[in-house]
Amino acid sequence: MMVNSTLSYFILGAYVHVGNLKYLYFMLIAMLYIVICIVNISLIVVICVNRSLHEPMYLFLCSLFVNELYGSTGLFPFLLVQILSDIHTVSPPLCFLQIYCLYTYVHVEILNLAVMSYDRYLAICHPLQYNTLMTFNKAVIFIAVIWFYSFVKFLITLFLTIRLTFCGNIINSVNCHNYLVVKLACSDTQVNNIYGLFGTVLTILVPLLPIVFSYVRILRVCFSGSKQTRQKAVSTCTPHLASLLNFSFGCCFEIIQSRFVMTSVPRLLRIILSLYFLIIQPLLNPIMFGLQMSKIRNTCKHILCYKTLTLSRKDTLLMK
Repeated sequence: MMVNSTLSYFILGAYVHVGNLKYLYFMLIAMLYIVICIVNISLIVVICVNRSLHEPMYLFLCSLFVNELYGSTGLFPFLLVQILSDIHTVSPPLCFLQIYCLYTYVHVEILNLAVMSYDRYLAICHPLQYNTLMTFNKAVIFIAVIWFYSFVKFLITLFLTIRLTFCGNIINSVNCHNYLVVKLACSDTQVNNIYGLFGTVLTILVPLLPIVFSYVRILRVCFSGSKQTRQKAVSTCTPHLASLLNFSFGCCFEIIQSRFVMTSVPRLLRIILSLYFLIIQPLLNPIMFGLQMSKIRNTCKHILCYKTLTLSRKDTLLMK
């Protein structure tokens, strides 16, 4: 029996021996992480340095992109180390740190998307009052509350997990997962289960209310409004809805997989789907919002054109 007083590591039991293929997987994951970092950092810089983008909608997008970097950094470096390692172990402090990073990432993501849906509701349903109802300062306060609430809320969950006595150390996953760690405990987990259920319901219901309210109102305006109103709603809401549905699908599968026996699903497919929302979301959001939001797209084009023109002028001067 292994208890938390002598527990020196957890074993990640979902990894399989793939031989030299691990170097290919390492390169693919590393390239994906680099692309995620480049596209998210690029859009954060574009929004920060251009005063024309210092509007509530783009502030929420900036917060979203920062969160994608945060969540990716909580997962990808860990995966890269584990892929190259022959022994898939992780120390308890590092495991708890990853749990904290990934769970707070999920909280911030869903709350950020919820606030963005409310922002779109104000912009489409109350266009004349929008600048009064959603100011720059209000947007900053919303973002600060989202991050602070998410970080504090999961501190309680993490504390309840750390205090447990563990009689096992094999986590059936490729990364650390709070529910799977709690299942290893031989001490009483009733408080964890009650607070976990309460936290899950709170995490779902709090964002769901503004999302449902906002889109019901937006749909009502679209059906009764002009063609221009419908076009505006489609152009601004499509990337948000796609992001929301994609993230919800990934989270739902992860919750189902961690709580039910999924042996009928192929192992590789289970691993891919369990990491789906942590891998696809950070890549999908900057691409979708960057391409769909005309103001961001035009600003990026302007920057690229300016840099190209500057370089061509330098080359001309050097040739002279």
